[in-house]
Amino acid sequence: MGYSAGMIEIPHASAPQAASPTYRLASLDQDFMMGGSMRGVRLLMEFAKADEALRAWGVRSTIVVFGSARIREDGSDDHRRWYGAAREFAAIASRLGGAQLSARKERHNVICTGGGPGVMEAANRGAADAGAPSIGLNITLPHEQYPNSFSTPELTFRFHYFAMRKLHFAIRANALVVFPGGFGTLDELFEILTLRQTDKSPPIPIVLFDEAYWRSVVNFDALIANGMIAAEDMALFQFAESAEAVWAHLVNGGLSSHEELDEPPLGPIGLA
Repeated sequence: MGYSAGMIEIPHASAPQAASPTYRLASLDQDFMMGGSMRGVRLLMEFAKADEALRAWGVRSTIVVFGSARIREDGSDDHRRWYGAAREFAAIASRLGGAQLSARKERHNVICTGGGPGVMEAANRGAADAGAPSIGLNITLPHEQYPNSFSTPELTFRFHYFAMRKLHFAIRANALVVFPGGFGTLDELFEILTLRQTDKSPPIPIVLFDEAYWRSVVNFDALIANGMIAAEDMALFQFAESAEAVWAHLVNGGLSSHEELDEPPLGPIGLA
């Protein structure tokens, strides 16, 4: 009898070699795959896994919804209003935007969130209210992080790298809707605004919900007065105070279900 390595019988004389970590198949060697030299491969895998699943579901484009994870349905008056508006908007967009599978086996303007609680939960929940699928792009964090219970399970993903998660937010986005939030929301908002300001991406409608909140946390006038942005950069986005107004801004900004087009446009990054 010899040493067994999987289905292969290894002679006793070769047992130390077969037991060595270097003898493991590279794809099955967790220590190797999680090492520093494989970081690029892991980034590729994080792109490919989500991309393959989204393609399989026919997702051609998304409406990305950002907002605070700390907002609660049973929170303050503002929190309840923001949560309710995000939920209502996502239901409207899911009914009218083309999220259901078309005759061409495509889905358009599918609600896409970070997959967590707060505004993200509200938006995924609104899509579920409309009987439509929605996407959750969750992220692994040092503290506990779980997906909310309303994103479509087969369209719920977990990322290690923020950069790859951001790419998946941007690559299919036909529109961006941003509810009140903190550092993470500001990070995602200004990432997309920078792509638009620099013409790195084609035009998409961007709507900020609750003008009073946004003007209280970002002094846009000071940015203009100090020459940090141009006055015309304010035209990159609109403000809205209701779910219906958000949808109206998106439609006025050129959003459509694209079912009448032979070749729907790609997202803002412009990648195939």
